Amino acid sequence: MTFMQLIDCRTSRFDEMNRLMDQWVEQTRGKRTATHDVIGKDRSDTSHFVEIVEFPSYEEAMRNSNLPETNRIFQEMVALCDREPTFTDLDVVRDEQLNAATARQFFEALGAEEELAPLNSLVIEDYHDHDPANEQDVIGLDALRREVEMWRSAFDFSFTVEDQIAQGDKVCTRWTWNGKHKGDFLGIAATGRNVTMTGMTVHRCTAEGKIAEGWWQYDRLGLMAQLGALEGLER
Repeated sequence: MTFMQLIDCRTSRFDEMNRLMDQWVEQTRGKRTATHDVIGKDRSDTSHFVEIVEFPSYEEAMRNSNLPETNRIFQEMVALCDREPTFTDLDVVRDEQLNAATARQFFEALGAEEELAPLNSLVIEDYHDHDPANEQDVIGLDALRREVEMWRSAFDFSFTVEDQIAQGDKVCTRWTWNGKHKGDFLGIAATGRNVTMTGMTVHRCTAEGKIAEGWWQYDRLGLMAQLGALEGLER
């Protein structure tokens, strides 16, 4: 279970403390077990700082605290504080990357076997879609649904999410798309072929966690080749 430690301190010598933390990072390279470290400053009290350190588990945190470098740096950090820092130990019981979860639900909805969901719980009304295969960007939730229905009428398909990276208001999803060609697609009659395609999509999400914009990159040329559309060109 992920473990987090909150260190609450007050200091008028933050620059010195910051340099001290840089020393700890350098001296414990390859040995420390902390996976993430964030320091926040109180907006109403500029001497009040809270450090949040994340570990894979409580046991790993204890290993980290037993490093001689950690103990020495801690003693020096206490000396820089205006008062004794306090510690809060937390076992993480819920950790949601909400934007990444929304993007995953979006791909699941596109490939669902049942009727296409309204999508309005996931996507804003004035959604903006950037797809290099389209001459013009798709604007609006209704236009997005029409675009998706075009693909669904041509293929029975599903997405497999391979990787996701979330940063700020954006989520990058690497996916694999598998489908069976069952209807007309860009003038190509149904072939019954099983086809596959890989790609990546970057979604921008609102503060409320809905998708507002999307940028797509995928192997459309490879898809057309699998459908036989390039056979005449290869001769």
